[in-house]
Amino acid sequence: MNPVEIARGDSPVILGLPHTGTFLPDGMRARLNDRGRELADTDWHIERLYDGLPGGASTVRATFHRYVIDANRDPAGESLYPGQNTTALVPLSDFDGVEIWSEPPDADEVARRTRDWHAPYHAALRAEVGRVRAAHGVAILYDCHSIRSHIPFLFDGRLPDFNIGTDNGATCAAAVETAVARICAGAEGYTSVCNGRFRGGWTTRHYGRPSEGVHAIQMELAQSTYLTAESAPWTYDSAAAGRLRVYLGEILTTLAKLAPGLRGDG
Repeated sequence: MNPVEIARGDSPVILGLPHTGTFLPDGMRARLNDRGRELADTDWHIERLYDGLPGGASTVRATFHRYVIDANRDPAGESLYPGQNTTALVPLSDFDGVEIWSEPPDADEVARRTRDWHAPYHAALRAEVGRVRAAHGVAILYDCHSIRSHIPFLFDGRLPDFNIGTDNGATCAAAVETAVARICAGAEGYTSVCNGRFRGGWTTRHYGRPSEGVHAIQMELAQSTYLTAESAPWTYDSAAAGRLRVYLGEILTTLAKLAPGLRGDG
């Protein structure tokens, strides 16, 4: 199994998809416990949600499940949110804090997974960022995510529908954050926040270098916006997704139009 799938577009925008994969290497499913084998923390159907949206964005998608290794975590193992509950480079528990392995990986295996899965995904993403920046003078990495709207282990209350992360403005030009926040705030029937519980994962923080012509922004969607229920069998709601896709398409086309004006930031 190739760790990554790439579809090259002609836009300055790149979609990162680190958590939609469900592939587990041989023998790994048997080492997960019953809870782990549910793969509940997948970003279910996000690749379908963004597929075919206007704007011509490239996509870089991890095919492996985040329980193999999390492509949106620091390979050095540093926490994204010190002092808050979160999951690790290779998660030992799910988003509810429940253990997922009957036979957890040791440090040597984590290192092998980093080499075999995490590193190839980021090599591909880095190459695509370089290609797009060379073609357009700037690259905008839009990292695509989703999560259940109620997870007490991770956050209190109900998560907003659109959760924009730019590490408090450090990972992109202000115009990028402002444009996305404006569209989300104006989306009828939806709620939004910028740099709330999710400020952007390792991918956004690692690649976002506005002074070098690379702007990164994360979008964490509440799964209630496009699934019939936030539980198995994780069914895609075509009608709800259709309403949401209008705003996602507007975001991607707006970012593409903004890109020429960002070249001076590089």
